Amino acid sequence: MWRNLAQIRTSHGAVLVDLLLAAAVIAFTIPPTVMGHSFSLWDGVPQPVELAVGSATAATMLLRRYTPWPAIVAGVLCACLVGETVPMVLAVFSLTAEHRARSWTYVALALMAVYLVVDYQNPYTDRIFYLSVVRAVTLVYLPALVGTWVYDHRRRIRELRAGVREREESAVLEERRRIARELHDTVTHAVTGMVLNAGLIRDPVDPADIPDLAEGIEDKGVEALGELRQLLTMLRREDVPVVEGAEAIARLAEDARAAGLRVDVRLDVPPGALPPEVTHVCYRLVQEGLTNVRRHAPGSEVRIAGAVEQDHVDISVVNTAGRPVGGTGGGAAGGKGGPAGGAGPGGRAATRTPLLGGGYGLAGIRERVTLLGGSLTAGPTPDGGFVLAARLPLEPPGKQAALRQRRTVRG
Repeated sequence: MWRNLAQIRTSHGAVLVDLLLAAAVIAFTIPPTVMGHSFSLWDGVPQPVELAVGSATAATMLLRRYTPWPAIVAGVLCACLVGETVPMVLAVFSLTAEHRARSWTYVALALMAVYLVVDYQNPYTDRIFYLSVVRAVTLVYLPALVGTWVYDHRRRIRELRAGVREREESAVLEERRRIARELHDTVTHAVTGMVLNAGLIRDPVDPADIPDLAEGIEDKGVEALGELRQLLTMLRREDVPVVEGAEAIARLAEDARAAGLRVDVRLDVPPGALPPEVTHVCYRLVQEGLTNVRRHAPGSEVRIAGAVEQDHVDISVVNTAGRPVGGTGGGAAGGKGGPAGGAGPGGRAATRTPLLGGGYGLAGIRERVTLLGGSLTAGPTPDGGFVLAARLPLEPPGKQAALRQRRTVRG
């Protein structure tokens, strides 16, 4: 009991209520006893005993929230020896409202039986049995029912609050995942080109190529900063973010060509045909596909295809098997025109650190596609290349379900 008492933190308002109840019990029991007007069941009960019972009952009011059993016992004694039933009513209410003991029904029935005996044998009552039953139900069972309702109401509130907290935590976690996906997709593409160019600068054949390589790094840095600013702007907004369209995909293809890839773009997507969120996922898929090709298959041929059907759009990035890339020109890899796949200026291979992915790209794309109710295909092709393709519905999953339900109802 005392361990539970130490663990429970009672608010100041609850303490004040308990003090007022204890004072009320004293006011109802002590003065009548002192003046000789108590309604004890048995005659001849010593006044000190009545005073002790009244004082002890008042003290148990301070413990009723933590352990109601002392208040139950004191309430019964107070009803028998002093003739005051208010403490018993409060004790029964506390038993069911604060603790909801499984045996509360049996306790209430036992108390009703005790009260029936007390009330029927009390010389100060009319000794009519059915009136004693009514008083017993009113003073014992009714407080138990009210306490049960209070307990259930509090429990429902706790469950609702717990559900709200859980949903808030899930929303925060999902937002973190979304930010992680955006950061990966935004930064990786530009930083990959910067790392490749930096590797070429480390051991250049011709010092005259260094300015072009440095300019390529600068261009990619500016691109990364622009992407980050756009990401921050998107995170500050609550509506659907401004997303990239076919022109941005064309810019991705130009950057890939500058990095030494042969890219063929075939997009059959009329302007405004795609919702903003679908366009955004298409752009991220193409960006991720080209980034992976530059990492793992430099010098390969890449085909970007997109077509709008009746209720969906197909977007794909397919590359052939990578092969070593030679070069005799002096352009900057990933910048003004040199290859970024594995050869430095002058045709010599540059020594550079291998690019390792963090494992978040394809997983992030898959999450994006799944959220829109689409399907993703990612795997090798028979000729040793790789395909990254998605089929995305033109309408959100929720709207599709609503339309299907509406058609079912109409049908």
